[in-house]
Amino acid sequence: MSDVVLETRGLTKHFKIRKGAVRAVDGVDIQLRRGETLGVVGESGCGKTTLAKLLVGLEKPTAGEIRVRGEDMVRLGGPALRRARRNIQMVLQDPYTSLNPRMTVGDIIGEPYDIHPDAVPRTGKARAVQELLDIVGLNPDHINRYPHQFSGGQRQRIGIARALALRPEIIVCDEPVSALDVSIQAQVINLLEGLQRELGLAYVFIAHDLSVVRHISDRVAVMYLGKIVETGNHAAIYEQPTHPYTQALLSAVPVPDPRLRGRRDHITLEGDVPSPADPPSGCRFRTRCWKAQPACADHEPLLEIRQRSPHPSACHYAEVRDVMRRF
Repeated sequence: MSDVVLETRGLTKHFKIRKGAVRAVDGVDIQLRRGETLGVVGESGCGKTTLAKLLVGLEKPTAGEIRVRGEDMVRLGGPALRRARRNIQMVLQDPYTSLNPRMTVGDIIGEPYDIHPDAVPRTGKARAVQELLDIVGLNPDHINRYPHQFSGGQRQRIGIARALALRPEIIVCDEPVSALDVSIQAQVINLLEGLQRELGLAYVFIAHDLSVVRHISDRVAVMYLGKIVETGNHAAIYEQPTHPYTQALLSAVPVPDPRLRGRRDHITLEGDVPSPADPPSGCRFRTRCWKAQPACADHEPLLEIRQRSPHPSACHYAEVRDVMRRF
């Protein structure tokens, strides 16, 4: 039996506008294996959150496939779709707005059981919710409290508990720690890692913070303007980046040691991310790339292993650049 629990093929989402379409996600192929964490990184506006919403069914794709345990969720409907969606849940970015302030914690965490009554454990809904609170490190006796009675870190734990209610195999984490203080971020990351070991969870972990992604991810996919431009295991991406965009992102990671800051290999990108409604021809990164040649405008590079790239990279001139050697 394959250990691939989630796979997309040619996944595309175009939002129609008056003159054309916004190409938020434009042909993304990813694979996620049992118990693995796939980190997805990129600047704001590159399509990461839209990808997350597509994976959990909050957006309907324009084209492509989303296979959960081999079943294409795009083509499922009715009870079959509802059953498949139980296996993939989501932790949202902002713990302050993602929880209904009019509902108690017990109602929030127990809501999935109202939608899927056959998933309620034999011990009953209330007992199941208390067990989930305990699993995420909260007091089970606080089941009748409201979200405003909890801190930001505690609210995110509530969101994680809700995602665990249906015992999914896959959880999509969309910037789950970006709204939290640094010390609380570490606690939530440790919780996610502990749950992964205990329950065998697989994560799609979306974040801006490359240090967090390096810590938690087994593999990394770098996303730019709706496409994956480089992918590989986390050591390969961080130690041997081959795409110019990945190299630029890594060179911007803060260096804690002030003695090394002046000697770092820093790359400054010119301009902003182009509009996804009118992306550049050929390579979408060429308008900001110091390596750009005429071929970059004429031909879109495929995401593949190249002569100077030991892992898949969507660049005609991909080659290893050790931007992290002094970190």
